[in-house]
Amino acid sequence: MVLSMDRWIGKVAVVTGASAGIGAAIVKALAGKGVKVVGLARRKEKIDELTKSLGKKGCNVYAMKADVSKEEDILSSFECIKKKIGPISILINNAGFKRNTNLTDGNTKLWRETFDTNVMGLCIATREAIKNMRECKIDGHIVHLNSIAGHQIPTVVVTNVYPASKFAVTALTETLRLELNAIGSKIKVSSVSPSTVLTEFRKASNLVEDEKVLSKMPYLDSTDIADAVMYILPTPPHVQVHDIIIHPLFK
Repeated sequence: MVLSMDRWIGKVAVVTGASAGIGAAIVKALAGKGVKVVGLARRKEKIDELTKSLGKKGCNVYAMKADVSKEEDILSSFECIKKKIGPISILINNAGFKRNTNLTDGNTKLWRETFDTNVMGLCIATREAIKNMRECKIDGHIVHLNSIAGHQIPTVVVTNVYPASKFAVTALTETLRLELNAIGSKIKVSSVSPSTVLTEFRKASNLVEDEKVLSKMPYLDSTDIADAVMYILPTPPHVQVHDIIIHPLFK
């Protein structure tokens, strides 16, 4: 199987949660291959900083402020992308939350924030991207950043509704694949499910966890996940990578 990113050169990719960690690593990898990358995040200034650090390759990156838990932000961003940058060929649903609460006496607001971003935001962005792809007759690719928690329940305490939201992503990936097949679409959908990744995720999610436990755990780097995405996207039109599960080994 020959892998080549050539067909995506000059095409538009949208990456949600692009301000740091996995999202930023994916933006950098795509821009390096000549893809026009639109990074969506609440912290637009972080994407601007990333763009500057990329030098000439930064010309391929466009930063937009958007909160994917809010439908109006997604709709306005996608409308702007279509009008000012071009039709969408790739969507990377990377934005995600895990909040510091539990199920036995948990905070309803924090539960809702998790589902609004991890599930509803993903669904809305996917719908808008596919709508644009079909209108423009583009055989595009949707990639959901899932989690090992979308396949098995972690044994740590701070999980609450997070695994449920990621199990939803697992189900949504297969459901979308079946829907696209049913209408004869050649748009592809894939999922990437990493285990522990060393990013700003825990800090951004306000998690309180045992640092001694975390320090003893093996972990993946953001670039490892970006590499997985960059393996999926160049696959030939007849090949669909359904899910990649990635575990770390001790370094």
